[in-house]
Amino acid sequence: MTTYAQQANSGKDSSMSNSNNNNSSNANSSSDYSKKDEFRRYLEKTGVLDALTKVLVGLYEEPERPVNAIDYIKRYIGAPQNVDVEGLKRENDQLRAELEKLKKGSHSNQKSKGNNNQNNSNVASS
Repeated sequence: MTTYAQQANSGKDSSMSNSNNNNSSNANSSSDYSKKDEFRRYLEKTGVLDALTKVLVGLYEEPERPVNAIDYIKRYIGAPQNVDVEGLKRENDQLRAELEKLKKGSHSNQKSKGNNNQNNSNVASS
């Protein structure tokens, strides 16, 4: 069974191939085409095209169109619902700052321990 994306990609866009034959902008359009083709191969290789095709087919086959298609797509793909992204970002920033403080405190403790060991060895040798 071929997907819609595979069918669309098998015919290659004729407007792109026609622009490649145009001598005035041949280098530019060729470069654009190769970038688009590389990106398309990347999406195909990583399964993004198949996933998007499946979600769009599922949306098309819904008996009643959802009010918010974006939410439908997020649910279909598996995005978490009711997540406070901004809150998670703030918490992440706070935890990073706390980690930096702990790292700095740990380094100063190690230095002072090293100095104490040196002082103790000097006392012992006298």
